[in-house]
Amino acid sequence: MVSRTRSNPLALAVLTLLHERPMHPYEMSSTLRERRKEDSIKLNYGSLYSVVDSLVKRGLIAPHETVRDGKRPERTVYVITESGTAEMTEWLGDLLGRPAKEFTQFEAALSLMAIFGPDEVLRLLDIRLGTLRAQETAYYAMLAGMPGNFPRIFLIESEFRAKLLRTEIEFVDDLAKELREGTFHGMDLWLRMQRLRESGASPAELEQELTKEFKEELEWINKLSKETPPQ
Repeated sequence: MVSRTRSNPLALAVLTLLHERPMHPYEMSSTLRERRKEDSIKLNYGSLYSVVDSLVKRGLIAPHETVRDGKRPERTVYVITESGTAEMTEWLGDLLGRPAKEFTQFEAALSLMAIFGPDEVLRLLDIRLGTLRAQETAYYAMLAGMPGNFPRIFLIESEFRAKLLRTEIEFVDDLAKELREGTFHGMDLWLRMQRLRESGASPAELEQELTKEFKEELEWINKLSKETPPQ
């Protein structure tokens, strides 16, 4: 029975590499780095060995032969199994065809940013915006240095990241502008809550203030959370 645990994209990368040809872990790592896949898939040599061991235990790949290159230590070459090919095909198909909720760190930070005041959030967003713009500049500089006939299939994940980067830049820029100009909806309440927190107000007092201000809205949110199934 094949495990349906699919939490590590590096395992999928190993399956796709072995679908191409038998490889040992060092060759897998080198190939992923040559193809710049570490920009999209978290990669380090130690975790790669752990992934390979896990895939062997699950019957998705198997040792094929042991080779030695000169005076280097022996290396085990692995092949993908029939079960591994089936798992790779289904897993990759699911990722391409079925949107899934991804819990990004920035989204988490946005959901919790009210713990800071607007001025501090604005300062941090300006720092983030500078980094994002530098990343975008580096991406287009990389594109400019590539041959004109470079196959798009080898850059498609970078193209996707660039689109996300542009969207995030626009979002952060707009949010920073609203904070800077004081047009962010609910700014007065945010500032009032910050002043209460700084004055030493208890959590109960903060909750009371929120409840008084947004009684209907909070009731609607509570109702929605009960009706909406977990993702």
